[in-house]
Amino acid sequence: MSAVAEQSVVVTPAPSGPRSTPCPRCSSPIEPGDAFCPNCGVPVNPTVADSRDSAPPSHVFRCENCGATVRYDADTRTTDCPFCATPYVIAPAPAETGRQEPEFVIGFAVPLEKAEAIYRDWLGQGGLFRPGDLRQAARPDRLRGIYLPFWSFSMRADSVWSAQIGEHWYRTETYTTTDAKGNTTTHTRRVQETEWWPLRGQHHSYHNFYLVSGSRGLPQSVALWVQPFQLLALKRYSPRYLAGWLSEEYSITREQAYPICEAEYRGREAARVAAFLPGDTHSGVQVETTFSQVNSDLIFLPHYLMSYRYQDKLYRTLINGQTGKIAGERPVSGRRIAAAVGVALAVIVLILLLATVFGGGR
Repeated sequence: MSAVAEQSVVVTPAPSGPRSTPCPRCSSPIEPGDAFCPNCGVPVNPTVADSRDSAPPSHVFRCENCGATVRYDADTRTTDCPFCATPYVIAPAPAETGRQEPEFVIGFAVPLEKAEAIYRDWLGQGGLFRPGDLRQAARPDRLRGIYLPFWSFSMRADSVWSAQIGEHWYRTETYTTTDAKGNTTTHTRRVQETEWWPLRGQHHSYHNFYLVSGSRGLPQSVALWVQPFQLLALKRYSPRYLAGWLSEEYSITREQAYPICEAEYRGREAARVAAFLPGDTHSGVQVETTFSQVNSDLIFLPHYLMSYRYQDKLYRTLINGQTGKIAGERPVSGRRIAAAVGVALAVIVLILLLATVFGGGR
């Protein structure tokens, strides 16, 4: 009769802490405290949702200079427009009814102290040619954290295209050369030829994630400075994200933003068709595209914004509040540039003079 030894296994419990739970609709993981599923948006904690959906007291300020419409904390009375630096004493504007609420938001991941450090480093680049009093006009403590509205469109593209398709083939060519002594040499070389034929076809694709600025104070060309955003971090919108931050009401409607996005998607569709074409080369590509299944979302995205006037000219700087990417405009000192050019010319003249003197001596 054999004895069976019993072994005891000691199980060390995992460190206690918050764990994600599956969404009841789509089974995506939901972080503790989330009021909505980040994937499908279904409410998962009504108590938290109710507490988070109470917006902080605020009022709306509309800049008469650039048209921006910004929501401020209710206790703010004097400010300057974050887009054009125009000073104002705030008189609350009446709330507009029927405005679309944002569907999604990305919270600030870069704290204000970090954004100010990024701005100081960036402003100091090329310091030799910066005006001496620039830091007084562009103080880092005037950097504003603000949620800006963007329209995001997704749509299906159906295209009919035509093009000339080229296939390369090669032939061997024989030729002769004659040197200075009259000797003739025979050579061969490989010559490329291209055969062309017309081709037509259809192409279908889906386009999304292009962001169109919903702010009149932030033109689309400027809004692209600090993109892209990591859109996988989108959360279902809740007013609690706005607590302590400025936010701008959209002043460009969905209907006004759509043509900007459609033009971008037309260009992308043409590029996809060109990459899809067979053959070694092509020319004369013509693409006719129609769009359908258009969906749109209004998204709040975090930015740090600095606007200031220097010598009666507006300068603007943007920092991506999620990634820290910075871009903007910086003034230069005409006097310092002129002085640097003068020094460079003086050095060149001196070198030429010395070369002439010592060269003549030899």
